[in-house]
Amino acid sequence: MSTINQDELSLSETVTPQLQGVDYVELYVSNARQAAHYYRTAFGFVPVAYAGLETGTRDRLSIVMKRDECFLLLTSPLNSESPISHYLSIHGDGMKDIAFRVKDASQAFAQAIKWGARPLVEPTVLEDEQGRVVRATVAVYGDVVHSFVQREGFQGTFLPTYQALPSLKAPETGLYAIDHFAISLPPGEVQRWVDFYTQAFHFYPIHEEAISTEFSSMSSKAIQDRSESIKFVLIEPRPGQRKSQIEEFLKFHQGAGVQHLALHSHDIIKTIHTLEENGVGFVSAPDSYYEMLAERVGVIVEDTQSLRDVNVLVDRDEWGYLLQIFSLPVQSRPTFFIELIQRKGGRGFGSGNIQALFRALEREQARRGNL
Repeated sequence: MSTINQDELSLSETVTPQLQGVDYVELYVSNARQAAHYYRTAFGFVPVAYAGLETGTRDRLSIVMKRDECFLLLTSPLNSESPISHYLSIHGDGMKDIAFRVKDASQAFAQAIKWGARPLVEPTVLEDEQGRVVRATVAVYGDVVHSFVQREGFQGTFLPTYQALPSLKAPETGLYAIDHFAISLPPGEVQRWVDFYTQAFHFYPIHEEAISTEFSSMSSKAIQDRSESIKFVLIEPRPGQRKSQIEEFLKFHQGAGVQHLALHSHDIIKTIHTLEENGVGFVSAPDSYYEMLAERVGVIVEDTQSLRDVNVLVDRDEWGYLLQIFSLPVQSRPTFFIELIQRKGGRGFGSGNIQALFRALEREQARRGNL
């Protein structure tokens, strides 16, 4: 392991970053082995690689889960003094790292620092007999970080020092890739981080929304990178009579963080049936939502009753339509959850559904006594 020198960093600052997509996402969890079992049996992710005491990693155990194009890294601490233990005591299980694959990790690192990120790990070379990877890490909102992963012909399963795991069977769920991330931020923080991604990585805005009910309100801005493969929806609460779902997240997570991860499905109705059989719960939609569905979204392939049976929401934009649904929280705290999305040409995030969704989430908050 070696660190890239400062001359290389300064030379890279004048170059426009070239993000190539999401390399992996890392969740800090209290028990990686149990979490791996859950994500395999519930969502169909397969464990493919491992790092721990047996591979020379002394402070953590990590299991890499793979589902088609999506890599999920589950990491637990091995001692109470670990920074991971500190994270878990504050936030509970949650998403720690959204890692980007890049052409040049040094240059991406320098740009992120230039525009306001905090340096954590300078560009470092990781090597073994399978090849070479350069990785760097910066801190952004809350305790969330971005790692920049530069793969230089690496032939291993995940990263140097990780060992491959024997293949295990997993249910076929129809999930295959990451669509977007939703980030919950304190009031007044959204524009700051829109500016960061715009300046550091040339993201650009694609949508913004302000939603209010009789109880609560929120505003959001969606951005994406130039390749259109990395999308963020940045959300903040606005004043209301009661606490919004964003405030609930911020309270129980104790600060900003990733509220949900949206995963693509080939067939969302089939995926929901499978996941429900696997024990995953979803937010329900009111029956009234479907009464005006055809009038609101026009002609769609799916049967309305089939959508109603599994509480799928539908929205249309100028490019087509999309179908979406949101899971209940996937850990004890009412924080991180999973969105399922199937795009039939639609490029938005369900703007027409947000009011109905917001009310549905408020019902779930009320059941938890947090509205």
